[in-house]
Amino acid sequence: MSENFPSLSLVPKTDDKQSAKDFKSDQEVRWCPGCGDYAILAAVQGFMPELGVKRENIVFVSGIGCSSRFPYYMNTYGLHSIHGRAPAIATGLATSRPDLSVWVVTGDGDALSIGGNHLIHALRRNVNLKILLFNNRIYGLTKGQYSPTSPLGKITKSSPVGSLDHPFNPLSVAIGAEATFVARTVDSDRAHLQSVLRAAAAHEGTALIEIYQNCDIFNDGAFEPMKNADSRDDVTIRLEHGEKIIFGANKDRCVIRNKDGQLVVAQVSEVDQAQIIVHDAHLDDPTYAFGLTRISHPETLQDTPIGVLRDIKRPSYDRLMREQLDQVIAKDGPGDLAKLILGKDTWEVN
Repeated sequence: MSENFPSLSLVPKTDDKQSAKDFKSDQEVRWCPGCGDYAILAAVQGFMPELGVKRENIVFVSGIGCSSRFPYYMNTYGLHSIHGRAPAIATGLATSRPDLSVWVVTGDGDALSIGGNHLIHALRRNVNLKILLFNNRIYGLTKGQYSPTSPLGKITKSSPVGSLDHPFNPLSVAIGAEATFVARTVDSDRAHLQSVLRAAAAHEGTALIEIYQNCDIFNDGAFEPMKNADSRDDVTIRLEHGEKIIFGANKDRCVIRNKDGQLVVAQVSEVDQAQIIVHDAHLDDPTYAFGLTRISHPETLQDTPIGVLRDIKRPSYDRLMREQLDQVIAKDGPGDLAKLILGKDTWEVN
């Protein structure tokens, strides 16, 4: 239970036995039939009992978009906030209330367009919150415009002859912002999704999980190569800390460094076993994890890593803030808000 999640050390535990049903609200779930959000919701509801935390000590904060309806369907506290600002609101909550487990639900448009600034600063500060970024590579709520992660040349209602925007790689952005935990998973792989949730919940600081999520109305089949049983093993690189990166249906492909130091895919039969990279998610230098984000081919999804790319230890912002306040109070005593407001540092405007 919660003793397995160090990031929840200040969150009250519960001895009550909980199930997924306890985390289902009485609200009718309203997404398009076949939307990948249903699978993610079920996986999260099924995982929540593992935390061993009272529902009133769990909060889901969202922005605007299809994914942002999430708080309505969780029988916890929640806030459906404003476009792109969920990380900022969650930061205030997490830093002021260490007794809460704070989760952010956002989408590729919400997080990487209007919310890009808030996302990168939450990541660099390492606030103790968990961010679930649903990436369907399209604007779904506003009916199918291209998003910051849509492939170059994507034909949509707002780009009828093809998008000219070079897309963001969300995990590259996160690692560039010095995120301490970065992972990727897929909506339809419940076991893998929950394993990543488990690792994120154990992490102290900001954890970003990119979830490839299908929009069957405006971008159906965007991740089909990673879902189809005939192709998924050949296109997907499943990362396991401490294990050699070998993949493919026949385990015939691997990741090595080329002569320029870049991570590339090679045939196992054509390299020395010592050349094959052993995955280390705990490397403090972000260069390795960044290299992993650049292996895949965005259009075909060939050689796409999933799992935890980076998981390093760095004090969370909220813990450092509490320690700083304790030092000030020990030295100068508690502050006096009324004295501050009525003090000499005021002025009149005529």
